[in-house]
Amino acid sequence: MKFGFLLTCLFVLTFPRDCFSERCDDWGVDTGKLTQTYDGEPVRIGCPLFEDYLKHNYSTAHSAGLTLMWYFTAQGKDLEEPINIRLPDNRISKDKDILWFRPAVLNDTGNYTCMLRNTTFCSKVAFPMEVFRKDQNACVSTAKASEEKLLPLGERHYMTCPDTYGYYPANVTPTVKWYMNCDLVNGFVDRDLKGPDLIFLSMSLQYQGNYTCIVTYEDSGRIYNLTRTMHVKAVASSLYAMPPKMHFPNDKVNYTFAPGEDMQLPCKVDFSYVQNSSNEIWWTINGKRKEDINDPRIDHTRSVELDEQNPGAETITETLHIKKIIPDELQQNYTCSAKNLLGSVSRQALVNEKVGPPRYITELACGLGATLFLVICFIVVYHVYWLEMVLFYRAQFGTDETIGDGKEYDVYVSYARNAEEEEFVLVTLRGVLENEFGYKLCIFDRDSLPGGIITDETLSFIKKSRRLLVVISPSYVHQGTQALLELKAGLQNMASKGNIRLVLVQYKAIKNKQKVKELKLAQSVLSVIKWKGEKSKQPGSRFWKELHVGLPVKKTFFTKNTGSFQMLTQNSSFTTEGL
Repeated sequence: MKFGFLLTCLFVLTFPRDCFSERCDDWGVDTGKLTQTYDGEPVRIGCPLFEDYLKHNYSTAHSAGLTLMWYFTAQGKDLEEPINIRLPDNRISKDKDILWFRPAVLNDTGNYTCMLRNTTFCSKVAFPMEVFRKDQNACVSTAKASEEKLLPLGERHYMTCPDTYGYYPANVTPTVKWYMNCDLVNGFVDRDLKGPDLIFLSMSLQYQGNYTCIVTYEDSGRIYNLTRTMHVKAVASSLYAMPPKMHFPNDKVNYTFAPGEDMQLPCKVDFSYVQNSSNEIWWTINGKRKEDINDPRIDHTRSVELDEQNPGAETITETLHIKKIIPDELQQNYTCSAKNLLGSVSRQALVNEKVGPPRYITELACGLGATLFLVICFIVVYHVYWLEMVLFYRAQFGTDETIGDGKEYDVYVSYARNAEEEEFVLVTLRGVLENEFGYKLCIFDRDSLPGGIITDETLSFIKKSRRLLVVISPSYVHQGTQALLELKAGLQNMASKGNIRLVLVQYKAIKNKQKVKELKLAQSVLSVIKWKGEKSKQPGSRFWKELHVGLPVKKTFFTKNTGSFQMLTQNSSFTTEGL
């Protein structure tokens, strides 16, 4: 019996607490109620519950038995602790729903929670407070937000140091100092000081800037300062305010689009400065705004241009975008509207379907484009494969130069007589030109008879040859006495009779200053075929193709089985691969 009674009492005592913990309304952190102040200055914060969240004021709630409690969460921490308002220095105190800090310190930065509760009801909300230290050698902190004041040009204005009422007793007269951009001002031009007020006799652009007032007062034997900063900005006078002015769309501009294109319709409107007025601009499609049309293809972009001559005035361009329009959308009503407190304006954009060019123009353009494409392709192919094309044409349609010309040799080879170049001529050049291409070469050291006169035999060999192939190298100049004789004879024969042609092969490069006049003359009128070592050794390389083009045309036929060209001569046959 006694045990049951004790359980009943325990349930009665604990039930209200459980209900309380389950019914507590937590409104979270209201960042819109941010309070900012300076280190060492007094500040007050009020509980937002009685302003925005509850229907009753503090007196009504207190009369109903509700208790207001304060908690603090330091910056960077999660632990919420009760605020001790019974400190010996009385720095933090409570007056109804107001919490006073006389003064605030840097460690007071954090979130403050006010909780209204009894045994069956609970409601709480948190809000932040920031305490700043003033910048060095400055009257303010750049991190602290400042209030903006918009003052019309040419008008008279009173500016009172804000948020100071109630901080000092009614019987105390504080001192007020005004600063412009943190410079103490003892005498303003066209601006007067009257008590705590700063009077602008006639607002001008040069008076724009940050104005700071510092209020100093004494309370309970202690001196306090209140620092308030306002950013003063000049705006156009209300005498020049007018309704919105729309530049376009207008009756003179016609927008044309083809189905499938992206539509862009700009709406440009001038807004003058109107105090306490918002500038609105929007597009409608058949009377509906974008928000009422569920189509992801439709979008808006906005750009704003400020008017430097009329501060506060602006030009807004609102552009309507529709991706890949369909024919039906070209028949719809597109209207731009704008308004402010003084009036509104609306205009419809003139949208028509784009008419394409006549069919014959399209066909002509396609034909010209196709022809141009083919010409470009031919030029590219010729540029890349011109050697192969020339060799193919020679093989199919070329006239045999060896018939009836009375020449004994196809090519006379002129070169410097040293071991390296003799190997190049006797092994590489002779091996390909005679064995692969079927040409008959005249090489003096191989084909001349012993005991003859070198000059006479050299001139005789050159006269009997269709081409003079000159192998150019530094040794050709320094060591090639006979080689230079051969070059000079070939040039004279080509210039006077024209029955021999020179082919220049650069085995090794020669500096310009090392060249003799005959070699300079030859290189100025003839192209040079360059030997590039290992890259040029294969018979199908570009070197051999260029050399083949410079040599005489001889009768050829095409073998279908091997897919190659073959040349017939009286003495030999050869195969040129891969034309």
